[in-house]
Amino acid sequence: MNEDRIVRIELTEVAIPFKKEVQEVMQGSGNGLGMAIPAEEPWLGGDFVICRLFSASGATGMSEAFVWLPESGVSPGGIIETIRSDMAQFVLGESPFDTERLMARLNNNVTRNEIAKGLLDSACFELKAQLAGQSVANLLGGVQKRELPLAALIPLHSDTSTMVWLAQHWHAQGSRTIRVKLGESIERDVEIMSAMRDALGSEVRLRVDYNQAYSAWDAIAAINAIEPFHIEVAEQPTSASNYLAMAGVQKRVNVPLMSHEGCFSLSEIHQLHALGAIGAVGINAERPGGLSAAVRAIHFAEQNGLGVILHNQPAGLGSVWQAHLGAAFHSSLHYDMELFGHVMLEHDLLKAPMDYSNGTLTLPEGTGWGVELDLDAVEHYAVRPTVVIEKTRN
Repeated sequence: MNEDRIVRIELTEVAIPFKKEVQEVMQGSGNGLGMAIPAEEPWLGGDFVICRLFSASGATGMSEAFVWLPESGVSPGGIIETIRSDMAQFVLGESPFDTERLMARLNNNVTRNEIAKGLLDSACFELKAQLAGQSVANLLGGVQKRELPLAALIPLHSDTSTMVWLAQHWHAQGSRTIRVKLGESIERDVEIMSAMRDALGSEVRLRVDYNQAYSAWDAIAAINAIEPFHIEVAEQPTSASNYLAMAGVQKRVNVPLMSHEGCFSLSEIHQLHALGAIGAVGINAERPGGLSAAVRAIHFAEQNGLGVILHNQPAGLGSVWQAHLGAAFHSSLHYDMELFGHVMLEHDLLKAPMDYSNGTLTLPEGTGWGVELDLDAVEHYAVRPTVVIEKTRN
């Protein structure tokens, strides 16, 4: 048993604005969100928690959580407080190699809160990888593919030609999969997807995201209306909390559905599948929470014939998290990854950018995540001082 125990947790809340050009494009949707979700405030940037775990020898493991209240229902401050007051006691003093024991203790003593648990779990994975002198991908079973194909994200915009131009731009940059935000109306959805298919041709894969825009019956009509344009997956067409509505839609359409806003735990993935409500599983660092849960979700998807989409708009640590998971489980996914934080955010909080070229992300070399956190940038974008939690001496 490794005796190098976790002795310190540092948690920093940061807010990173979207680039000005991204905000301008999103304003074109009318609500400043670039999507059909019924939130009332414009989405101007990303809210994060950066976690650093320290071992007694001084080794460090890092992770991030990316949250937005209309989707996650929890704020960065809430995550930090629940770790400080309720979870740290089950992490401090543990060996970072005992991730299963650590997660069992957290699950036994604190129900739900998968985002906070996953933040700790993912940092623990990097910490043990650093101590072992290995990459996280190697700890997950080894690298299957280093250059990971990426899907591009097209926000909802009042001008269809702008959406098509953005899709063509990313296609020219190498993206072979395009994810399109829809949900303004069924007629508009058809207009957009018809224009996309005409402009991009038959080889480009198209997927859509409704952000809960429709009732069950409208969702059925909307998805069936765009099916002729060969849609590979449709994300969250109905309310996040209404699994029966999702099931009703999936039974009446041929396009696989994926839940995003309505799926934050392994049990929710299991329930959605049992109801026949999904045909694909969406995973990121916050859903279903950490690498331990993500691996379980991928195995579940494989056993039940479901594809997996790794997706989000994270900063650097969330993006490299997806890169290591995607590299280790590439053959199990069946869908291109979605990563767009490097396009949207003003800074990714890394000292050196990762290699996004030709529509791919190349897995960094080195131990742990293979990246270095820019602590000056973290301090610059910090909303309040870092919370430090240390193991008290007996």
